[in-house]
Amino acid sequence: MPIIAPSFLASDFLRLGEEVAMVNKSEAEWLHLDVMDGRFVPNISFGMDIIKAISSQTSKICDVHLMIEEPGNY
Repeated sequence: MPIIAPSFLASDFLRLGEEVAMVNKSEAEWLHLDVMDGRFVPNISFGMDIIKAISSQTSKICDVHLMIEEPGNY
């Protein structure tokens, strides 16, 4: 069965709480969070503080995609 996991990289970061609430109301069972460090890939996304904030507001599974060079630092 396919897994639907809305990506928070496409979120409006100024409305992150509203974005989490919208996904919480959906039938998606997972959330997808991309962590980018600007070294492994050229982009930077968000870190542990944002992941903790999002995960504290949902009971859905958080799928975290680490695109980072030194995962031990996170």
